[in-house]
Amino acid sequence: MRLENSEKLYREALTLMPGGVSSPVRAVKPFPFYTSRAEGSKIFDVDGNEYIDCCLAYGPLILGHAHPVIKEAIKDQIEKGWLYGTPIELEIKYAKKIREIYPSMEMVRFVNSGAEATMSAIRVARGFTGRRKIVKVEGGFHGAHESVLIKAGSGATTHGVPNSEGVPPEFVKHTLQVPFNDPQALSDLLEKHREEIAGFILEPVMGNSGLILPRDDYLKEVRKITEENDVLLIFDEIITGFRLSLGGAQEFYGVKPDLTTLGKIAGGGLPFGVFGGKKSIMESVAPSGKVYQAGTFSGNPLTLSTGFSTVRFLEKNKNDVYGYLERLTRGIEETIEDFIIKNNLEVNVEAIASMFCIYFGDKPSNYQDALRLNAQLFLRFFWRLLEKGVFFPPSQYETCFTSFSHSISDGEKVAGAVIECLRELF
Repeated sequence: MRLENSEKLYREALTLMPGGVSSPVRAVKPFPFYTSRAEGSKIFDVDGNEYIDCCLAYGPLILGHAHPVIKEAIKDQIEKGWLYGTPIELEIKYAKKIREIYPSMEMVRFVNSGAEATMSAIRVARGFTGRRKIVKVEGGFHGAHESVLIKAGSGATTHGVPNSEGVPPEFVKHTLQVPFNDPQALSDLLEKHREEIAGFILEPVMGNSGLILPRDDYLKEVRKITEENDVLLIFDEIITGFRLSLGGAQEFYGVKPDLTTLGKIAGGGLPFGVFGGKKSIMESVAPSGKVYQAGTFSGNPLTLSTGFSTVRFLEKNKNDVYGYLERLTRGIEETIEDFIIKNNLEVNVEAIASMFCIYFGDKPSNYQDALRLNAQLFLRFFWRLLEKGVFFPPSQYETCFTSFSHSISDGEKVAGAVIECLRELF
């Protein structure tokens, strides 16, 4: 595998951008590959290498790269203009569609990223309840903003910076934490601070400390505990929304939150976010209420077009898409798992819907478990896998994805390449 052009570009980028990248997780050591184009299930770099993409821009591309439906939506909207700064009819159509699919989101606000959505949802929870504190899960990643950059997952864990400089102590003191999959810890914390806590925000399936599934009835217990303590439950479905099922984790697990955040898939691969919830809560948002939130690019016609087209395609082809992705992903998981078991390796694999993860160590049930995984061995695995033409997210603490553009043959090649790498490493 030749990477001379990528290495040259990275050295130049180091002189222009912090760490040479626009987001920390891309700072792969010794240097990342630079993409020239992508199509379907494949991504191509500037040195002419081709990879089966199981990163998929960290989840948004459920239909694959450059899908014809999305390209057509972009083409149609570009002809009409791509930014107006005025309301458009599609806002109403898309808001109705989201409410149909996510009944808990009685009213919504369109924003420009998942981070903006979670930041706004937390502000709404505080404004609506009149309380200052929030609770998050250890290792849960909800964007790079002050309220949640405490024991954060994703790139913060990968690069050993779970707490960020520049976050004032007065912000930190208003964010409390509990372990994932521990309802008793949540119950004890909420009872202790009953009159201070506005909301509990969590990824219903953790996707930024590796893939960590909720145990048994954990989410139902969380819903019961928050209701008993008069605390708003916020589901961060930036990753799980439209991916775990059409209606996200709340449909999959049958749990209804008070507020929900969506992103990634909801924008069809363009920058996009949504937050929404009960009408009584959302009416506290300006201009209806006193919780201020605004954005020039919010609800812009281009991202609304790509997002609406994606969701409409998923809805019309629901059984075909989600059934296929489940079979494809399970096939990858089961093939790898059989090899691991037969060879008694200290490696594990997990999958749900169109998400899967390889763990170098025991399967984690929370953030502390994830920190015990062998991240250095994973990085060696990542590079060996790349040499075999398969691109995984470059971190033990990220999740792999499949898309509707991945063929069964792609899945077999992915599983085969993983097995080859495991043979080499063990």
